[in-house]
This record gives sequence, C-alpha cells and structure tokens, in this order.
Amino acid sequence: MNTHNLTLLLQLAGVMHLGLIGAGALMPRAVSLKTHIAPLPPFIRRLFWVYYAFIGLCLVSFGIITIAFAGTLAAGGGLARAVCIFLTAFWMVRLVAAAFVFDVRPYLVNPFWRAGYYATNVVFACLPVIYALAALKGGAL
Repeated sequence: MNTHNLTLLLQLAGVMHLGLIGAGALMPRAVSLKTHIAPLPPFIRRLFWVYYAFIGLCLVSFGIITIAFAGTLAAGGGLARAVCIFLTAFWMVRLVAAAFVFDVRPYLVNPFWRAGYYATNVVFACLPVIYALAALKGGAL
C-alpha cells in the first residue's frame, strides 16, 4: 500500500473517531442512562460522567491527531508506528468488549438504534485494521 492511500485511510479513521462522538452523544438517551444512575450515590454518578467525558475527549483527540498527522503516521517513523500499535490494541480491545462484554439487545428497540449499533461495530472493526496497516506498512512505497 502506498503512503498516499494509507494517508487517506488514516484520515478516514480520524473521521470515524469523530463519528463515534455522535453515537456516544446519543447513548445516554438510548439506554435511559439518567434513570439508571439516579439511585447511585452522587460521587459514583459524577465519577461515571467524568469517565464518560474522558472517553469522549480521547475519541476527539484520537480523531483530530489522526486527521492532522495522517501523513506522518503513514510515513511510518518510530513514534508513528508506536501510536498506530497503541490505537490498534485500543480498538481491538474495544471490539472484543462490543462482541463479548456488552449486551445491548434490550436497548435496540427501534430500527434507528439497531442501525447505529451495527454501524458503530463496523467502525470498531475497521479502526484496528487501518491502524495495524499503518503500523505494518507505514513508509512503504
């Protein structure tokens, strides 16, 4: 794979991260999150929202960094490969969690939520592939 095509794939990966922010913003409504966490002590509720915000910050950061430095990541320097290996591992773990940890079936109550669920899983499957390609093929002509 040439560097130009890999750069385009990485830019697409960056956009996918930002798309996940949209899905994440809909999640509290889709699962009636406020209702579920209302009985929890205030500290635990705040802790959850802080974690939720940090995950969002990570996604935005991964997306912006990937878009802004797609060429650098595709060029395959040492740091670029390390970042791509990290993001490959990150998204592989997230894909495993989506497949084996989270049971969202009770919340897929309409075609919109089902389509969103399947779309996010496609993204979860694409991201580790793109970053693995960049880690393995970065700098290849």
